[in-house]
Amino acid sequence: MTNIDEIKTLNEQYFDWLRDKTVLREVGDNWIEITTPFLDRHNDCLQIYVKPEKNNVSLSDDGYIVSDLRMYGCDIDSPKRKSILQEMLNGFGIKLVEGRLEAHGNRKEFPQLKHNLVQAMLSVDDMFYLS
Repeated sequence: MTNIDEIKTLNEQYFDWLRDKTVLREVGDNWIEITTPFLDRHNDCLQIYVKPEKNNVSLSDDGYIVSDLRMYGCDIDSPKRKSILQEMLNGFGIKLVEGRLEAHGNRKEFPQLKHNLVQAMLSVDDMFYLS
């Protein structure tokens, strides 16, 4: 077995782990909650919410990250932190809508949208360490 074959096998093991540790459940009004194995600073699994529409899909953190930062005293409304937050979100193509991190696109884009939302949630969660 070559090194690349070995790493391909390890990569497949990672995908299997990721699949096994991801849980979906309906939460009403056509929204699906996805619990991921990725952890926030409290060691809680990140959850995202997905609403499939005709050919499109909407994803949201339901306001968890921003409200958690505020609850723990991280002022994200200062001009400097607003700028940092917006830069982070722009880098992942994520919008801040009424305190929620959101992504929207067509169904074909779902894997990338989901990945970007989770990455944005992890990055924004790290803003806590700025306070």
